[in-house]
Amino acid sequence: MTNPNPESGSPGNPNPPSGSPDKEPATEAQAAQTALGNTERAGTATSPKVPAPEAKPSLGRLFLDNLWAANTFTVTLLSLVLAMIVGAILMIVSDPEVLATYSYITARPADALNASWTLVSEAYGNLFKGAVFDPEAVGFQAVMSPISETLTYTAPLVFTGLSVALAFRGGLFNIGAQGQATMGVILAALAGFLLPLPPGLHLLVAVLAGALGGAIWGFIPGILKARTGAHEVINTIMLNYVATYFLTWIIVQNGVQDPNRTDAISRPVDGSAQLPRLLGDGLRVHAGIILAVLATWAVWWLLNRSTLGFELRAVGANPDAARTAGISVTRTYVLIMVFAGILAGLGGSNMVLGSTASALTPLVVAQIGFDGILVALLGRVKPWGVALAALLFGALQAGGNRMQSYSGISLELVTVLQALIVIFIAAPALVKAIFQLRAARAARLQTSLAKGW
Repeated sequence: MTNPNPESGSPGNPNPPSGSPDKEPATEAQAAQTALGNTERAGTATSPKVPAPEAKPSLGRLFLDNLWAANTFTVTLLSLVLAMIVGAILMIVSDPEVLATYSYITARPADALNASWTLVSEAYGNLFKGAVFDPEAVGFQAVMSPISETLTYTAPLVFTGLSVALAFRGGLFNIGAQGQATMGVILAALAGFLLPLPPGLHLLVAVLAGALGGAIWGFIPGILKARTGAHEVINTIMLNYVATYFLTWIIVQNGVQDPNRTDAISRPVDGSAQLPRLLGDGLRVHAGIILAVLATWAVWWLLNRSTLGFELRAVGANPDAARTAGISVTRTYVLIMVFAGILAGLGGSNMVLGSTASALTPLVVAQIGFDGILVALLGRVKPWGVALAALLFGALQAGGNRMQSYSGISLELVTVLQALIVIFIAAPALVKAIFQLRAARAARLQTSLAKGW
């Protein structure tokens, strides 16, 4: 018997109906929708989950995160804080009256704390008033005097600091900035009172003479290093002594020594050869600070924008690789020391052509060459960093004079502060450990301030 319904699913039907026996057969649209849903679920199950994009922190958040990071700015600032703390302890220990209050600190601790705070706050207050601003000052000259003194001390330190830093960038350790500055001050002074020249031209010749003296004293260790391999540290140290003794000898020679004096002092530099004062005769700041800023920019341009600067940095990084690349290492060594000598010689000429002194004496150069080493290290051997470091040292020297006069604190303590600052900056790991600084992240918008000043 034949089946009356051909779609009943009999064994003889080659196309059995779709769907369950108790439901209506699925339409083509429903089947397609079901297949699509199964495909999407399978794709979701097999494909990995993509994480949501992380929100980018704001510029303010990046600044706050990096403010307590071990970058150059933070380490330098905290080094100043540590140096001032140690300096405060030294003040307290060296003052007998304040130290006596600690003998009964358990009975009356307020006496020791008040005496210590009075001593330290007064000392650092006078340091600030002598270097930056005195709130009690009245009149233009009194208000500008601290800044004038700071800039006066800063100008020669910029030149000697740049001299040491430039040699560092070229792979040489120029300890001879003191001797180069001494030769610069000698030739600048001789040109200043021996050459009868009109104003303007006389000043230019005297400044160039100072630069020439430093260049000659820098050329000697440069050519010895280039030709014979003699170490520049030994040569420059020995030349420092030669320059110092040459200065003491030439001062007492006929035509150089002041005929009205019997001690070791030369004739005064003519007024036509002296650097003009910027704020009047009552304030000591002179045009040497302008020359220092121009020299800083010139060294920055030389190192970062000139072909010679590229060769200098290449030789400093790897002399053998630079020689393989076709750079004359011999020529570069000589030029490095000559330029370093010119800078130091300009620093020396500032000491006698400016307002610090107007004649040659055995101590006319002071310690600007050796201080220049500290300035270069503090400035990370970068031109503008050196200028800021010289400004800091100039402020410490200017404020130290007032601190000694008004607070009775020894001026040598300022030298201790300078040494402590350099020690802490030279040991960033120590500062990082003391203050628990995070690692700097210089790649984010340069907010770490770690690359350059």
